[in-house]
Amino acid sequence: MTEQRHTVCRVCHVACDLLVSVEDGEITKIHGDKHNPVYHGYSCLKGRVAGDLLRLPSRLTHSLERQPDGSFRQVRAEQAIGSIATRLQQLIDQHGPRSVALFNGTYCTINRLYDAIVKSFMGAIGSPLVIDNVTIDQAGRSTAPGLHGVWLAGPPAMDEWQALLLVGVNPIVSMNGGLGMNPARRLKRMRERGMQLVVIDPRRTECAAQADVHLQPRPGQDVPILAGLIRQMIVDELVDREFIDAETTGFDTLRESVLPFTPELVAERAGIDAGDLVEAARILGRAQRGAVSLGTGAHMSGNPTTVEYLGRVLTSLQGWWRRAGEESVNPGVFIEPLPPIAGTMGPTPVEATGVKMLARGVTASSAGIPVSALADEILTPGEGKIRALIVAGANPVLAWPDQAKTVAALADLDLLVCIDPFLSATAEMADYVLAPKMGLECETNSSANEMWALAGPGWGYEIPYGQASPPVVEPPPGSDLHEDWEFFFDLARAMDLQLELPALSTLDPERARELATRLDMTGKPATADLWATAFKGAPVSYEEVRSSPQPRVFDRPKALVQPRPADWQGRLELAAPLVMETLATFALGTQQPDQQFPFRLISRRLNDVVNSCGHDNRPQLRRWPYNPAFMHPSDLEQLGLASGALVGISSASGRIVGVAEADPTVRPGCVSMPHSWGRHPDRPQRPRVDGGNTGRLVSIDEGCEQLTGQPLMTAIPVAVAAISECDPDLQEAGELLV
Repeated sequence: MTEQRHTVCRVCHVACDLLVSVEDGEITKIHGDKHNPVYHGYSCLKGRVAGDLLRLPSRLTHSLERQPDGSFRQVRAEQAIGSIATRLQQLIDQHGPRSVALFNGTYCTINRLYDAIVKSFMGAIGSPLVIDNVTIDQAGRSTAPGLHGVWLAGPPAMDEWQALLLVGVNPIVSMNGGLGMNPARRLKRMRERGMQLVVIDPRRTECAAQADVHLQPRPGQDVPILAGLIRQMIVDELVDREFIDAETTGFDTLRESVLPFTPELVAERAGIDAGDLVEAARILGRAQRGAVSLGTGAHMSGNPTTVEYLGRVLTSLQGWWRRAGEESVNPGVFIEPLPPIAGTMGPTPVEATGVKMLARGVTASSAGIPVSALADEILTPGEGKIRALIVAGANPVLAWPDQAKTVAALADLDLLVCIDPFLSATAEMADYVLAPKMGLECETNSSANEMWALAGPGWGYEIPYGQASPPVVEPPPGSDLHEDWEFFFDLARAMDLQLELPALSTLDPERARELATRLDMTGKPATADLWATAFKGAPVSYEEVRSSPQPRVFDRPKALVQPRPADWQGRLELAAPLVMETLATFALGTQQPDQQFPFRLISRRLNDVVNSCGHDNRPQLRRWPYNPAFMHPSDLEQLGLASGALVGISSASGRIVGVAEADPTVRPGCVSMPHSWGRHPDRPQRPRVDGGNTGRLVSIDEGCEQLTGQPLMTAIPVAVAAISECDPDLQEAGELLV
């Protein structure tokens, strides 16, 4: 008999509602629910084939321990945890808590229970070194709000937008970034009701193809383009002066700072048409309601804080925020939202807000500890050296910048522990690989996506929608798998540590501390009970959300945005000195041709995979089993190449081999290539099987943003040349066609 069970997809941050058909304990089909009030039946291939991942022969069903000869042997998780606990304690006793670090990847940031337990564990051992992927992804999303100020009432609802600006983001493929759930459907309906769209992107993406104005610039020119748009709106007097005068500060300084960015200068610098820039500015300037959304393409191009900040400045110049008397968008289900006040507390500290890294002397910003500093923190001898690293939900060998230095650092560790369902390129280097349950085998909920509403307009839910789902299937018979949070709970017990579970139901740190719960370490709690404890004080009780596995829109009282009190002092800052200094540098700069590296490598995503994982699941490789080097046909013709030819791609930092693919949507002079592919550099390089790792082309020794440490990971100067199948970089040419 076939049963249909609802679940929250945990492949990416979007948390789609999936209907899973289960027969005799096996998943037979997964698809979206067309009756869902938010997703409207949407699902992507990655979610629909998630059941296949559970059955892949490469999946680990037991934890692994490295042997003296370098091989792995299966061990019970309990035994592995005991050994890891002993080694961690020895390192802490000898070298102090800072000798232990933890890196959380994408798969952990969508599991809030894991995040809470692991941070409690690291706090219990006394280590401040908890690192995530923000500083190699979208670091400015964490720093720019602090420099500008957060508008507590949030942005207007998507159905109110008259204009939308997308910068280096393609939500139809990435799913997140400005268009909410089911982005293709949402954009279609927005366009039908007359919303105008402006896109800044070196590729004619799926979103750019629908734009009223598509600015297709040279990569890395988002700062002058945004400054030019702001200048034009000010010159044309297409700004909300009433809002600016009442709620902001720094307008005159901003105006002087953007004056040099004339349409002619920006057009020459960015390689776009001056008239298109002016038209884009006027589309945005005439809109009474709208939004700006920036993605990895903008953030990875060298100035994440500045580009995100300018996007927020443009938003505030137009007054695209909810006002007093309007209805608050979402009163919350799992999380108490920010107080709906039409005002801001003003700028908050973003520089030097965290731990200081000893090797490079850099200090963590509000974006967190810079990933670009970790390799040196491991490799530099002396006190403070990282000697043990726990990696969860990530694959640093493929995802961290500067692959060569990353591999050298990981090899230098005294202890490397990976929590991974597969023997990834990083897990291959580990001393212990802890085999976890996967998403469909765990209780999960939609709370993470509710929290993502803080990331910007078009993120999270705009109605009180929530879902909590029990496990869909049991782990494979005979396996020894545990949820990722359990490993840290068991480590804490083995090390005689007390854990405290912070409240996940509030954004107020003081309130979260009041609601925190000391866990009973004498026995392991059930996952459902732990979730309920974590959401103590939530707008809707976890038990009520969980009472039905089907998603619901809860009957919550409407909340109106309140006016700010008369003595309110906070103002949105339009001219943060740090950003104005960057603008001055851009205003003086010139675009010089680079004879040695005439192309620019830019990032992108493929529809069917989440970059560093899913590379051995055949349905996800239906179109591309590797990451092609997409180039404009005219560039390939000039180089004497055709689709499928091997190309050497070189930067000042390294060289990789890619497989050329003609793509007329890519701006000439660019190589568009997904990151986090390839394999360990000591393994035979098989570009037509594994792709090429663009991290080898990235430098972490220069070109990093000073505030966040984010490296230049797109718009990288490169050279491209044809190579033969016998190129020495391929190591074993015979494997190319496997």
